[in-house]
Amino acid sequence: MLNKYARAFFTRVLTPFAALLIRLGVSPDAVTLIGTGGVMAGALVFYPQGEFFWGTVVITLFVFSDLVDGNMARQLGRSSRWGAFLDSTLDRVADAAIFGGLALWYAGGGDSLVLCAVTIFCLASGQVVSY
Repeated sequence: MLNKYARAFFTRVLTPFAALLIRLGVSPDAVTLIGTGGVMAGALVFYPQGEFFWGTVVITLFVFSDLVDGNMARQLGRSSRWGAFLDSTLDRVADAAIFGGLALWYAGGGDSLVLCAVTIFCLASGQVVSY
């Protein structure tokens, strides 16, 4: 969770980008879906190969979509229960991909069943975060 100062900074920086996407006809839900797909791709392509740096770079780039989609919905005046549900559900899917990618690495090339078990525990724990 970003603290209030970081959130304010990124909101100021990303608002023009969100406005551009709106002008281009992109929906907030599409940004949510694309962001989740990017996080999943970064985690499930790079992490199982032990490419943690590049996986984290890709994931970080797509994580910002989580700020952009909400910004777009507010600009459009279309914040909805559906959008909030979609966003929170896909956040859990993205988290699962990250921990799943790490577990695959530790089960294979990372050769550590203990760390594999820890990542699976983290995956399961992350799914029960309440809102």
